[in-house]
Amino acid sequence: MSRGHVCVLGATGQIGRVAVRALTEDGWDVTAASRGGGRDPAWDAEVRSVALDRNEEGALASVLGEGCDVLVDMVAYDGAHAAQLTGLADRIGSAVVISSGAVYVDDRGRGFDTLREAEGAACYPVPIPEAQPTVAPGGDTYVTRKIRLERDLLAAGGALPVTLLRAGAVHGTYCRMPRELYFVKRALDGRRRRVLAYEGASRFHPVHASNVAELIRLAALRPASRVLNAGDPQAPTVAEIGAAVDAVLGRETETVLVAGPPPEEHVGATPWTSAHPIVYDMAAAGRELGYRPVTDYAESLPATVEWIVSELRGREWARAFPSMARAYGDALFDYAAEDAWFARHDRRG
Repeated sequence: MSRGHVCVLGATGQIGRVAVRALTEDGWDVTAASRGGGRDPAWDAEVRSVALDRNEEGALASVLGEGCDVLVDMVAYDGAHAAQLTGLADRIGSAVVISSGAVYVDDRGRGFDTLREAEGAACYPVPIPEAQPTVAPGGDTYVTRKIRLERDLLAAGGALPVTLLRAGAVHGTYCRMPRELYFVKRALDGRRRRVLAYEGASRFHPVHASNVAELIRLAALRPASRVLNAGDPQAPTVAEIGAAVDAVLGRETETVLVAGPPPEEHVGATPWTSAHPIVYDMAAAGRELGYRPVTDYAESLPATVEWIVSELRGREWARAFPSMARAYGDALFDYAAEDAWFARHDRRG
């Protein structure tokens, strides 16, 4: 017997692919909506896939038809999307919406939006609970738009119960911005040394797509208006991640650890690098949903690395991962700057 009908928006994205499979296996009838209307090969044949541009007037209402028991939204972004969902509350039993752990600020108001400012690195409690203050809602940045989305959806909780999942650094296959690329490409390029700032101790809590999918599955079974963090069972340091990638690839890399910030621009900074740890408290998800992670970072890493290697085969990294290139530019693999720094470091040593 079916548990009911779930509509998944952004179904062919990194989390959506796994979430559709998890919900189907749990007994839900699933409509998988995406811009292209595509399918993942691992989906059950009974999954209904549809093309949807949510910003087209009336398109989402048409896909929902008479309604769904649960709507899972991977791509809701701002107040306009919140208004879209609440405007269709009479057709949606409950919702699960992906937000971001980047919305948090520390006790001085510093967060992801202040990283480029002097002394702008946030110093969060470890771990960060859901009650931690957040940025003010707005429309100027990714995080201010995400918190606008959250506030508007929570305010409509009487009409539409919504679980908001504040995800950490999402990883796994089909990731548009795989941070592991930083170490994978260096290994493939034959780089035998690397330098890591902050003594390689930076931690930016990762979450595998399948762990987010498990949170979605559980939240679908327990409708309520709530905010929950989404993270893996461990938050490894950047040095541990580098060593883990080396182990998967069967490589050895000398790591030079530097105390404090990157010694020079483009040197020692990685996609996980931060002055202070960013670790999310997962206790509430355990209490409210009975959440238990289905994988951890080390266990999931071989499949991620294999996928990245396959995507790089025969292609420049910027073509394989254009979102990563837009976010980081050439600084991500500025080998000339690294080599010049190593030469000076070796002379001093």
